Amino acid sequence: MQVDLSGLRALVTGSTKGIGRAIAQKLAGCGAEVAINGRKPNDVGSAIETIRKAVQGAKLVAAPGDAATAAGCAAIIRAAGDVDILVNNVGIFENKDAFDIPDDDWERLFATNVLSGVRFTRHYGPRMRAKGFGRIIFISSESGVQIPTDMIHYGFTKSADLALTRGFAQALAGSGVTVNAVLPGPTRTEGVEKMFAAAGQPLTPETEREFVTTERPSSILRRMTTPDEVAEVVAFVVSREASALTGSPVRADGGVVMSIT
Repeated sequence: MQVDLSGLRALVTGSTKGIGRAIAQKLAGCGAEVAINGRKPNDVGSAIETIRKAVQGAKLVAAPGDAATAAGCAAIIRAAGDVDILVNNVGIFENKDAFDIPDDDWERLFATNVLSGVRFTRHYGPRMRAKGFGRIIFISSESGVQIPTDMIHYGFTKSADLALTRGFAQALAGSGVTVNAVLPGPTRTEGVEKMFAAAGQPLTPETEREFVTTERPSSILRRMTTPDEVAEVVAFVVSREASALTGSPVRADGGVVMSIT
């Protein structure tokens, strides 16, 4: 799908790899100028180089910084400048027994997956409202609806992102600014591949099918999604044409969630 985002500027947090980079590349391909974010400047530079090879004439800006800290968010905002599209994508996850998750891990995931989005939306939301246009996305997850037992702290943060989506959408009612969540399901990213490798089970078509069958048996797609598939959904939700869509959880989960949400 090709939407026209020319004349718009976007910030995609956590966009040096995985879903974030796919979103940044898609938005750039649709004509948006995109600020690329990651904690390490070298990773940001590499991502920019990769996207420029894929998208001729891509307009990209480096916005390095740690989105999990207030100082990092401020640095990212300074580098990114004013934006019309904010994609709160940055996120981390891990497998851990429910009773072995220490306070530090709860706080670390909350700071990265939730508080970063609060800070960026708090900054950009009023500025978008003043312009009468803006698109804000929280990348949530099907894990925010169907909490995984082996990473409840991650599921908790993704549920919180859904609450933020509705709350900020209500706070920006009637302004021309939309706020929505996109909920990917299990997605074949570098992070997921590392998780499988750490468990001594490299991610192959066979192990992928086994995981989806046993861990996400309600999946209708019967496979993991790709970052590009998620990016296609995001591109529509941030488009000018999606003006009637706000305060909504938009599922890109392959049918894992068994509800009409």
